[in-house]
Amino acid sequence: MKYHYKVLIIDDEEGLRAIIDKRLSRNGYEVHQAGTAQTGISLLQDHLFDVVLLDLRLPDGDGLSLLPQIKQRQPDLQVIMLTGHGTLESAIEAMKSGAFDYLTKPCNLSELEITLQKALEQRKLLIENTGLRQVVNRQNFEPKIIGESEGLKSIKELTRKMAQVDTPILIQGESGTGKELFARALHVWGARKDQAYIPVNSGAIPEAIMESELFGYEKGAFTGANMAKMGLVEMADRGTLFLDEIGEMPLQLQVKLLRFLETGEFRRVGDTRLRRVDVRIIAATNRELQHEVEKGRFRQDLFYRLNGLTLNLPPLRERREDIIPLAEYFLTTKTKIDSTVCYLSDKAKQALFQYEFPGNVREMAHLIERAVILAEGPEIYPSDLWPGQGHKEKSNSDFAKETVLIEETDRTNGMLTHEFLSLFSQVGRPTLDSVERAYILGILKETGGNRNQAAKILGISVRNLYRKIEEYRA
Repeated sequence: MKYHYKVLIIDDEEGLRAIIDKRLSRNGYEVHQAGTAQTGISLLQDHLFDVVLLDLRLPDGDGLSLLPQIKQRQPDLQVIMLTGHGTLESAIEAMKSGAFDYLTKPCNLSELEITLQKALEQRKLLIENTGLRQVVNRQNFEPKIIGESEGLKSIKELTRKMAQVDTPILIQGESGTGKELFARALHVWGARKDQAYIPVNSGAIPEAIMESELFGYEKGAFTGANMAKMGLVEMADRGTLFLDEIGEMPLQLQVKLLRFLETGEFRRVGDTRLRRVDVRIIAATNRELQHEVEKGRFRQDLFYRLNGLTLNLPPLRERREDIIPLAEYFLTTKTKIDSTVCYLSDKAKQALFQYEFPGNVREMAHLIERAVILAEGPEIYPSDLWPGQGHKEKSNSDFAKETVLIEETDRTNGMLTHEFLSLFSQVGRPTLDSVERAYILGILKETGGNRNQAAKILGISVRNLYRKIEEYRA
């Protein structure tokens, strides 16, 4: 199992993006896509990437103009240019502007992966020479928290207060509620905003290397350790360490994390010397940690240590006033291939307002992106949000039939479509567990059973997804 490097594809050819995405995802990369320069820049504002695959010609600009903007936002990011209109002059210009390499389309996927590996090696050298802190600091932008509901206003006010203290903070909420966004807000709104912000996904790092990733290692500590390496904890010194999906952390490492939280001291793997750093800890989980403690999957003493202050993020269905503003915000980041700006019809607004959103804000973004692609014109209708469904009211008997369908589909190890969920959640009063189950199975169907890609869409670790699938089969 390898570390999930993050790759952004900015290209207006949807088919090419899909082919590259499939190939790279299969080989362990985390892939994001953008069809326009505007969407690409928006993603670069919200995420830290390792490599960008950039088309020379885009519907709303050209790659050569976009390249300096990319390098300005993330200077150590490696950019590989892609074009079907390659010339020696444009290649030279791209390299002068900071591109790592230049490939013509249709590009050979094996050649692309080789170039990608070289770009990653180059970025690793740059990070080791300049320090990861400088890269992460450039992400300390003002977070965009959209919505004006009373519930969200209260959460934002509480977040600003919590940001002023160094007490560990635990953020709890369902998948897709914006835990990472609020963690960044806690950092940016606090006294450590000019220092490093280091996010760590506890569910994405393989268990075998998690300790060395967190605490670093000395030369010769294990096979392949040819030089000493600083861990993420050291990189976060004087700044913020964000431990996402803390409920996924192995019990053995929880012991060492607890000691670090209590003393601020740690040892690199293979070292006997104690080191000390000053780090502010923020943790997040979509699990009920008290339940995990009772099941013996999470240490009680670590839970109490992390639970100094708690920020509970409400699901989107409990702050419906924010649904339409959020949908319209996501529309501003998406345009059709011909640069047409889309807007929601009254029926689409009504359908969105009534929808339960088991996937919360992340699902909202997914729905809007798909609707923009599928809409025949600038106006978006319910059929664009949930294609193939009439979005009609259903009777209790219809709901009962669909419940049986879920059970039958599970027994045959089949997968439900994501679109079915929009109907399932509008009828009767299904339990939260049953809605989550239908949604997860639907995403698996939509991704063709690709569990890595499904986990990325769901915002959970692959390990967590496997656990849920096993629960459904039990």
